[in-house]
Amino acid sequence: MSLKEKVVQGATCICDFGSTPDFLKVLTQSKFYINDNQGAKKLAATNKDIGPTFEKNTFGSCKKMSNAPCNAVVTEWSAFYEKEKYSPPDGYILLQDSKATCPIGGKDCIKILKSGQIGVPSKKNFSTGDEELQSQVNPFVDLKNDRSPNDNKSIL
Repeated sequence: MSLKEKVVQGATCICDFGSTPDFLKVLTQSKFYINDNQGAKKLAATNKDIGPTFEKNTFGSCKKMSNAPCNAVVTEWSAFYEKEKYSPPDGYILLQDSKATCPIGGKDCIKILKSGQIGVPSKKNFSTGDEELQSQVNPFVDLKNDRSPNDNKSIL
């Protein structure tokens, strides 16, 4: 798998023949969450998420249909991770380089632009973070002044 992100609900997808992205919607299960402390938003997407499985079910206008409106439908997924299976729906986890087939666009015409996972800093990240690196990544937070050297408490 080597550092590939797992795909979750809300992943940004695009079709090679469409004009706009759409967001993946997990409809096959409601039990397995990834990158979601509350277990309410980031459902794990699997190769069983087929059919009209996007929020708007359209990628805008379709070049394959003379720029008529797209009606996004997934018939199959490829390049999923076969070592991690969720049951139900007996599906393998999708990865950021997984691709979907549409009956109009053909094999692997739908790609994942963003996995849907979002990094959420925790208190520990602030208390143990490198001050110089944090000042470059987030210049609005001054760890030197917001954290006491004795108690390792963060500003969160």
